[in-house]
Amino acid sequence: RMQGAAQAASTAERPVAPAKRPAAPTPHNTPSANKSARKAIVKSSSLRANASGSATMAPKLVGAIDQGTTSTRFILYRVVGDGVLQPLASHQMEHKQIYPKPGWCEHDPEEIYANTLTCIASALEAVPGGATASDVACVGITNQRETTVAWSKRTGKPLHNAVVWLDMRTSDLCESLTKEVMGGDKDAFREICGLPISTYFSGVKMRWLLDNCDAVKAAASEDDLAFGTIDSWLMHKLVGEKAGTHVTDVTNASRTMLMDLRTQQWHEPTAKALGVPTRALPRIVSCAEEYGVITRGALAGVPLTGCLGDQHAATLGQRCDAGRAKNTYGTGCFMLLNTGDDVVRSEHGLLTTMAWRLGKEAKPAYALEGSVAIAGAGVQWLRD
Repeated sequence: RMQGAAQAASTAERPVAPAKRPAAPTPHNTPSANKSARKAIVKSSSLRANASGSATMAPKLVGAIDQGTTSTRFILYRVVGDGVLQPLASHQMEHKQIYPKPGWCEHDPEEIYANTLTCIASALEAVPGGATASDVACVGITNQRETTVAWSKRTGKPLHNAVVWLDMRTSDLCESLTKEVMGGDKDAFREICGLPISTYFSGVKMRWLLDNCDAVKAAASEDDLAFGTIDSWLMHKLVGEKAGTHVTDVTNASRTMLMDLRTQQWHEPTAKALGVPTRALPRIVSCAEEYGVITRGALAGVPLTGCLGDQHAATLGQRCDAGRAKNTYGTGCFMLLNTGDDVVRSEHGLLTTMAWRLGKEAKPAYALEGSVAIAGAGVQWLRD
């Protein structure tokens, strides 16, 4: 998935023709099969001539933030001559799992942000001979999906711990919404968003926070509330509160229950039915474009140019074009099948979701997904 985040960031740094969706390069010294993607990366990182005709060395590293359920990692890739991203240095830190009640799971958003800054600085130090921001062309983000953060637009501070994707506190809320809003049909919104109502998705977590957290409720009444998944939170913090960056990419937005898969915009009727104010939601952007320039930490001055949810990034990193699937084993276990341009509704319980959209004007790709919540998390629980 870090390969996918780096690939998206590199694609935005030097856009590729939208008709040719690039596959991610392999993690070792094996050239990618997609020549246009290779050329895009090579051009963005090769010797460039200045106005006087002399050559200046452009930055040759691409960074990827991997913010997962149990840890945060930052990795630096060297862009080698044929466009392959070669892992160079990384740093990883676990963060605290907070369990207020059985079935509940929370994370401290400020701890995640602080760990991100530390991982970036430590990875730069781990580069043989050292590296600085001037050596890094761009950075991409991949993140745990659905995990929901609420913060104040005015102060930039969290209003509650992040409610994690596997948290079950919204079980009763899902039941009541199914009965009272959805006419007893848990799939009432599936035609629009591709998802059934479930504790898994961000929309019901947002509604729970509005109903149960006084600070979130007050912020909403004062138009001071910002909702987002972890990608939104990190971009907001890294670019700086004063910049007013409040965005999310299409893959993360597709996991809220609130986005129309076909338009890739918030679906007002669904948001209204779930009781979530769209004015608190981030602007939806593509997976490969410049979202802003980092203003904090060791990479100040470097543009953020790529963003995908973790499973979508893994699908891109595994070069899964239409008709190909990947299965990855981490905190949970996730299978994604790229269905290309087609929004496919499963008859066997799979979720319909975005695969990616690699650029503002690029065509979207869609996917079917099967999810298992606990895989590596069970091993970690036994360890701890």
